[in-house]
Amino acid sequence: MHASTLRTAFVVLALGTPAAAQMPMGMAMPSAGVLGIPDSRAGSGTSWLPDESPMHAAHYQAGAWTIMLHGAAFALYDNQGSPRGADRLAATDWAMLAASRTLGAGRVSLRAMLSTEPWTVGSRGYPLLLQSGESYGGAPLHDRQHPHDLFVELAALYERPLSNDAAFSLYLAPVGEPALGPVAFPHRPSAAADPFAPLGHHWQDATHITYGVITAGLFTRTMKLEGSWFNGREPDEDRTNFDYAGRRLDSYSTRVTVNPSSHWSLAVWYGYLASPEALDPAEAVHRFGASALFTEPRGAHGQWSTAVILGANGIIGADQTLPSALVETTLDLDGTNTVFGRVEWVRKRAEDLAVPGVPATGTYDVGAVVGGYARVLARPGGMDLGLGGRGAVSFVPSSLEGLYGSRTPVGGAVYLRLGLSR
Repeated sequence: MHASTLRTAFVVLALGTPAAAQMPMGMAMPSAGVLGIPDSRAGSGTSWLPDESPMHAAHYQAGAWTIMLHGAAFALYDNQGSPRGADRLAATDWAMLAASRTLGAGRVSLRAMLSTEPWTVGSRGYPLLLQSGESYGGAPLHDRQHPHDLFVELAALYERPLSNDAAFSLYLAPVGEPALGPVAFPHRPSAAADPFAPLGHHWQDATHITYGVITAGLFTRTMKLEGSWFNGREPDEDRTNFDYAGRRLDSYSTRVTVNPSSHWSLAVWYGYLASPEALDPAEAVHRFGASALFTEPRGAHGQWSTAVILGANGIIGADQTLPSALVETTLDLDGTNTVFGRVEWVRKRAEDLAVPGVPATGTYDVGAVVGGYARVLARPGGMDLGLGGRGAVSFVPSSLEGLYGSRTPVGGAVYLRLGLSR
C-alpha cells in the first residue's frame, strides 16, 4: 500500500478537529438527551453504553443544532504467522457526523458514518487467523476480516417523552444497525485500543451495517425495550454501493437493555435473520445473546472499561447452535498509556474456516488470547496520535494443526492510531 493510501484513513478525521472546524458556530458542551439521559450513554445504532463511558468527540453549536464529530483511524502493519496467515499494510477507520436538536416535545438526531476501508483495506480484507464471515470472489472469507462498507450508517433517530419517567424512540436507517447484539466493537470503550475485530463478530455484532432498518423503542431512565424490522442480508462484496437490489425487510429482532448504575449496561437480545449469507441464501439464523459492559474512571485521567459478551447462531434446518464468548478489557492508566486484552472462544463450522475434505457442517472450537499496549505520542489540534502494538495466540484443535502449522499459531500488529481527545 502506498503512503498516500494510508493517509486517506486520516482525512475524514481531520474534519473533526477543533482547529479544522472553520465554521460559524461556537464550541458546545455535550448535552443531556430525553429524560435527562447523558449523551455518553449512546452506543452504536440505538444501543446503550454505561453513562461513565468516555466521550472522544468534538461538539459545536450551530443555531438550534448541536453538531458532534468523532471517529478513529489505525494505520497498521499486520503479520499473521501461519500457513494460513499473511502480512500486509492496511488502515482501518470510521468517522461520524451527528446533528441533533429539539423538535416539538422531543429530540431528533441525524447521523452519517463513513469508512475509507473499501480502499485502505480492500475487498479481500486484512489477515486475521480464525476469522470468518462474508465473502470475496464468490467464496467465503476465512482467516481474514472483511472491510467496512463506505456507508456505515445513514440514519435518523427521534425520541419523545411520554411522561416524566418514560419515552419512546423511532430509528429509521437506510443504512444502520437493528436492535440486535451488543454495542458494536468499533464503538465499545473496552475495544477502543484494538484495531482488530473479534473472532465472534458474526456471532455477536455483525448486523451493525444493515441496509434497511426500522427500530421502535420504549424506555425509562434505566431500561429500554426495542424491536426492529430489517433486511437480514449481510453487505455484498461491492463495499461502496447501496445493497438494496432484490432485498426487503425480512428479518426482526428484539433487545432489552438495563443500566442499573452509571458504571453498568446489561443487555439481552434475540433476532431472526432471513438469508444472511449471499452464498447460502436458503439458510436462516436465530441469533441470540447477552452482554455486560462496565466502565469506571481511574485516577485523575484514567479509565477502565470491560465487556463480557455471549452470542450464538442457531442454524435453522441444520439443528446446530454455534456459541461464542468474549471478554475484553481496556485500562487507560493515565490518559497517555493504555493496556488492553481480549479472550474469546467460538464454535465455527468447517465451511466457515474452509476446511477441505470434511462435511461443511462439521464444527471446531477455536479461540484466541490477545494482549496489547498503546501510548499517546502527541496531541495535535485536539486529537490523540498514538503508537501501539498487539499480539495474539490462537488456539485450534489437533484436527486443524496441519492447516495452521501449529495448535497455537501467533499473530501481531503494530499501528499508529489517530482519534479525538477525550
